[in-house]
Amino acid sequence: MKKIILILPTLMIHMVFSQNVEFKAANFKNDKEGLKKAEDAISKGDEFLDLGKEAVFQVQDPKLNFKKALNEYLIAQKFNPSNGLLNFKIGVCYVHSSDPFKSIEFIQKANTLDPACDPFMNYYLGYTYQLQEKFDEATKAYDAFETGYKKADNFAKFVTQRKNECKAAKSLKVNPIRAWVDNVASLNSEFDDFSPSISTDGAEIVLSSNRPNGHSTNEAGGYDMDIYTSSLSDGKWSAPKQLSGGINSTVDDVSNNLSYDGTKMLLHRDNNGQLDIYESKLSGLNWTDPVLAHFQISSNKSNEKYAAYGSEGWTVFFSRDNDNRSNGFDVMNSAVQSRLEQDFGAGVAVSIVNSKFNDGPVYIHLDGETMYIASEGHESIGGYDIFVSKKVQGAWTKPVNMGYPINTPYDDLFFASTANGKFAYIASNRANGKGGYDIYKVIFWGPEKKPVFDVEDYLLASIAMPVKDAQVESTVNVNRKSFTVFKGATIDAMTKKAVEALIEITDNSTGKVIETFTTNSATGKFIITLTSGKNYGIAVKADKYLFHSENFDIPSGAGDNLVNKVIELKNIAIGSKVALRNIFFDVGKAVLRPESNSELDRLVKLMKDVPGLKIEISGHTDNTGSAMVNESLSQSRAEAVVTYLSSKGIAAARLTAKGYGSSKPVAPNNTDDGRQLNRRTEFEIKGN
Repeated sequence: MKKIILILPTLMIHMVFSQNVEFKAANFKNDKEGLKKAEDAISKGDEFLDLGKEAVFQVQDPKLNFKKALNEYLIAQKFNPSNGLLNFKIGVCYVHSSDPFKSIEFIQKANTLDPACDPFMNYYLGYTYQLQEKFDEATKAYDAFETGYKKADNFAKFVTQRKNECKAAKSLKVNPIRAWVDNVASLNSEFDDFSPSISTDGAEIVLSSNRPNGHSTNEAGGYDMDIYTSSLSDGKWSAPKQLSGGINSTVDDVSNNLSYDGTKMLLHRDNNGQLDIYESKLSGLNWTDPVLAHFQISSNKSNEKYAAYGSEGWTVFFSRDNDNRSNGFDVMNSAVQSRLEQDFGAGVAVSIVNSKFNDGPVYIHLDGETMYIASEGHESIGGYDIFVSKKVQGAWTKPVNMGYPINTPYDDLFFASTANGKFAYIASNRANGKGGYDIYKVIFWGPEKKPVFDVEDYLLASIAMPVKDAQVESTVNVNRKSFTVFKGATIDAMTKKAVEALIEITDNSTGKVIETFTTNSATGKFIITLTSGKNYGIAVKADKYLFHSENFDIPSGAGDNLVNKVIELKNIAIGSKVALRNIFFDVGKAVLRPESNSELDRLVKLMKDVPGLKIEISGHTDNTGSAMVNESLSQSRAEAVVTYLSSKGIAAARLTAKGYGSSKPVAPNNTDDGRQLNRRTEFEIKGN
């Protein structure tokens, strides 16, 4: 008898909780006022819900309608948590929120309480199964929806897409790519944290978040988006802080893409009821007030968002919604027609990457041949997925799903890659995060091998284990071009304070300047990226300072590398010495090679800019060979430089040549690197 007594209450409780309770006066005789408030809340919520669903089925932005509906429904839910239709409506609101996993509880409860409460029950029930990766059950529910809902014709593309997602998910999940996807807890909050964009060296990240920011809340009780930044130190990201300057406002400010050198940023914000793209620039420590993008990018007829810089610096990719169509946002691009006037051409759709659903954001890797795109269409496995497209013979290829676990049945979007392509940061609202959208780090890896740390990038780290090399299955075209990231700062050699300087990058094989930019006025920092297979000359110039030169020889197929260098600039003062690292001679001879011309011409310009400057050109060797031969060779090489300068109009009285042989080393001669440093041409200021 004791066993029967213990079981019966459990059965009775189950029967009570599985019974659907209607919002009727007969069920709430003792609380008519509470019933009235609940019914009013449901009525208000229904208005917002209808607007939200209409927008979704037209592949348009539902804005705050689902959030506002949810706020009303939760009021009624506190009064009566056992109504099937109300639970269903709450579940639908969560489906279209940044916390879709919360829909599972409410949709499945609604199905238990009253499976016939809404004709879309099986559709959303299938969605909850899909989120739980129960793809066979999800497909059955979608099939049941198609069979039972007679008006499914105008909804066919949604059901077809969901079923195709389940099919694709089953295939991709059994063949996962070789990658870790880790939640970057220090960047995330219980709110939405998304839209990551990183510097090419991976040391700075920019993101958007609607965490509390001191502004007034919106109609749904949430905060607007602001743009934040974080720095990597000892393998850990600092707590995000709002960008300084005028970049943030009281409307949603959503970061889109940080330029490869970190000096510019594309973002979008509300512009009188329309989304438009803006650009802000880093000036010292502050970001400037955003400027509306060219009218070909930010038109006055459409919404535009999620812009990205092209690798060559003259093209902008962005997403634009379609006028009078129901395919959501399409990826477009617009290129500069006149570099002098910065006049952009009309936006052109990148048709191959667009689908019948929302497409974008997009990210163009600095190799210029790899596009990462988020899309609700194509062969998604649910929500937004990240795809990759390659440029082949000038045309983009059909997007390929990047695979599981990068993509899940949840929203997985954005793709901010480091220069070497081994790491990327994405945003996802998958389950078990901190809340809403979170930032995740993707680490690609290959066959297990012992790490080599001789030139190891400090970014190579994972929660699981560190890795050196990275590759993924052949079905995913992850960038494998080789790059060297050259970063650093320009400072005064004496005071160690930042110096704003002009940097020129020269292809020494052609003598052509391929890139020119200015270091940060407040920090002196800079970042550039160089491809392999070239010898580069890097000249640094600043007002009242001697110019500085570096030489980088990056052979074809060279591994990915990171060079971090502080460049100390010297004032134009008597006694200052500068090594000319981009002057080259034939082996054992004093014959200048053509690659030296760019460096020598910069010295000519300095002499002409400072007419009173008198210099000594000195030649230096390592200690290999006889001292007499070395001294003679160094003297001849110094004289060859003086001859070149004289041929360019520099008065002979301002120039002297001196060969020191191996008598003045700047490094030990017992290593190849040391001997290379000692083999040099210098100039010293003797008068000004």
